[in-house]
Amino acid sequence: MEYKVCIGLEMHCELKSNSKVFSPSANSYNKIANSNVKEIDIGLPGILPSVNMECFRKALMASLILNCEIPKYLVFDRKNYYYPDLPKGYQITQNTYPIGIHGNINIDVGGKTIPVSIQDIHLEEDAAALDHLSTTSLIDYNRAGVPLLECVTDPCLHSADEAIAFMETMCQIYQYCDISDADTRRGQIRCDVNVSLQDEQGNFVTPKSETKNVNSLSNVRDTIIYEEKRFRKALKEGKADELIQETRRFDEATGTTIHMRSKVDAIDYKYFVEPNLPPFKIEDDYVKEVRAMIPMLANERKQVYVDKMNLDYHDAVILVRDIDTANYFENCVALGIKPQTACNWVNGMITSYVNKEEISIKDFYLKPEYLKQIIDKMEDNTISIKQAKEIFTKALEEKKEPKNFISKENTQITDEKAIEEIVDKILSENEQQIADYHNGRTNLFDYFVGQVMKETKGKASPVITKDLLHKKID
Repeated sequence: MEYKVCIGLEMHCELKSNSKVFSPSANSYNKIANSNVKEIDIGLPGILPSVNMECFRKALMASLILNCEIPKYLVFDRKNYYYPDLPKGYQITQNTYPIGIHGNINIDVGGKTIPVSIQDIHLEEDAAALDHLSTTSLIDYNRAGVPLLECVTDPCLHSADEAIAFMETMCQIYQYCDISDADTRRGQIRCDVNVSLQDEQGNFVTPKSETKNVNSLSNVRDTIIYEEKRFRKALKEGKADELIQETRRFDEATGTTIHMRSKVDAIDYKYFVEPNLPPFKIEDDYVKEVRAMIPMLANERKQVYVDKMNLDYHDAVILVRDIDTANYFENCVALGIKPQTACNWVNGMITSYVNKEEISIKDFYLKPEYLKQIIDKMEDNTISIKQAKEIFTKALEEKKEPKNFISKENTQITDEKAIEEIVDKILSENEQQIADYHNGRTNLFDYFVGQVMKETKGKASPVITKDLLHKKID
């Protein structure tokens, strides 16, 4: 019998805001533990929460993008459980009326459009961070109260590729709308991964496993692949009865998931409406105002690049994957660089460099105006492509404008008569190779080009060189 994997994701994203969601503490990354902390974050008595309205606005915007139904009132609830990272003994979240329910969004998976149904999206506070040592656990309350937006899908994803495509789409939405930096390297994205198997009739043949707090896209992929294999193996060996609904964790060292506890249901958290945050009405006019703030998103930009700039679909997908990369590319085009040329440099040498250095393109030294200095000289044949790449590297190494490295000594030879003299010299010294070329060894053409380049130390115009060689030996 064929089985189909069913995946539901609970994707948590830390929001951008000056302060935390219910307290005035700074919401900023800080390596010093317990430095962004106020009384409310550590659960001291007599301190009341208040809603950060910027976080509410961003949560509402995300709900609208996901085509969710918006409630009439903003309501918060208490999710009660005891754990060291939760100083109040409860988490302020949304259960009764999430900020958005019954949403949907289309994602692109290898050029195929896949619909994803959204159960709900809700605003809540994060817990503190625990650091487990050999004999001690340390608590950092910097993260306690950080605003989280949790997006919960229905179990409608059917492969690891679909799950990753959904997460990438959500990260793009958060970045393009300035809702979050969505930086997995700083723990801003975490995901609970729910996996089960269905038979051909759509019946679930395994219980659901939930792997908690998976902290990167690659780990989400590995979690899904491992859980699917684990379930299929149990079914094949007739051990389906041994499978239980459970909560697991992902172990990066082994690439496997490990049992933590049996799965608890919503009733075990004893939800009730948060008494210290009275509901308030979400006005229709405000919803319209927030909807009007939604900028052009990644998919829309991608379509512009393909339809209006004539870029290849694959190139456009790479450009829009990161908003800062897309902005860099568009700034290049605005300066007059041809879209395809800008795309080739951004998706090629620039992306390679920033990935190698592990930096954001925002911190890349060669701003679009500096890149234009190189491209302009290349397009007017002052320098060759090879020289352009050398100048690119030199400018990065010395942190100087590219124009400082463009001089008479390294400019391209474009004098046709001067190149012709060198071509004639090379041909006169390679009569046997010319004969072999005429006898079918056409790959020797590149040999002749190489000899001219060697003679001119790479400065001869490749276009003029090839044109002269064709005229003389063809």
